[in-house]
Amino acid sequence: MSRRVGVGLSVALIERFRDRLPVTERTPIVSLGEGSTPLLRAPRLGERLGLDLWLKWEASNPTASYKDRGMTVAVSKALEDGATAVVCASTGNTSASAAAYAARAGLRAIVLVAESAARGKLIQARALGAHVLAVRGSFDEALTAAKKLGERGDHVLVNSLNPNRVEGQKTAVFEIVEELGAPPDAFVLPYGGGGNTTAYAKALSELELATPVYSIEAADRRTTLASAIQIEQPAHRDRVGASGARVHAVPDEEIVSAWLELARDEGLFCEPSSAAGLAFLRGSDELRGARVVVTITGNGLKDPGAADSHAPAPVAVDPDPDAIARATA
Repeated sequence: MSRRVGVGLSVALIERFRDRLPVTERTPIVSLGEGSTPLLRAPRLGERLGLDLWLKWEASNPTASYKDRGMTVAVSKALEDGATAVVCASTGNTSASAAAYAARAGLRAIVLVAESAARGKLIQARALGAHVLAVRGSFDEALTAAKKLGERGDHVLVNSLNPNRVEGQKTAVFEIVEELGAPPDAFVLPYGGGGNTTAYAKALSELELATPVYSIEAADRRTTLASAIQIEQPAHRDRVGASGARVHAVPDEEIVSAWLELARDEGLFCEPSSAAGLAFLRGSDELRGARVVVTITGNGLKDPGAADSHAPAPVAVDPDPDAIARATA
């Protein structure tokens, strides 16, 4: 019987999809209760956009992003292989996930972050006991350094270049198809490094489905305010191209507008990068009338600086009912 690290009453993602993942009875399952995230209909936005619109709310994963799906598999396999440490480069979400699952497994975590990483994500990794190192350079430079460290054999790289990460992340597609009872007409998701697009394409291939995947990147990858997709050189660019994914770019002002609209009209507060897919749909009639699933990759609390800069500021008011009524009229 396999060891199960951190598994309580909830069904671990690896247990749920064991027959579709590269695990054996010898694999120690390192879980925080990831996966099985809500698939929510978006009636107001859908009506406005002329779509049957659904949102895969990945922010409800343990560290509040989709990265946990792949990290449970990557860290479980690292532990099975006798690793004592994991390493990653990150714009933020990978750092929090790697730190959490390494802590759960009793492994050291080395996290290399770009100087532009969002503060909320770094707080997570720091609090979880990772060795967080701010690289004087870009994410791409941090990833190069992490890969070289991983090649030495004493650390396991847990970025999405680790194939076990992609294996875990593909399970989102299995959940969506299962819950809808059929595949949607299209999947729409943000495009940073391309690992999630690669994972979705892999799942669709395994299910023998030809559902199109729309991967939405920032118009300026180098300077976008959407820090999670601020990756100038996507590690999976070739695989994204080979997958047939339809890549579109959206400007930051459209990302911000879609981000605020999602929060105001559907009650979902996500990090800005998560709204890239909605920004594309708002500016295109290509999928009008279709059933579309947009993946919302991370919680808005990951990037409090963005919310502070773009959400409406509080209004000062006297503690008087009439004053409150006038201020909100």
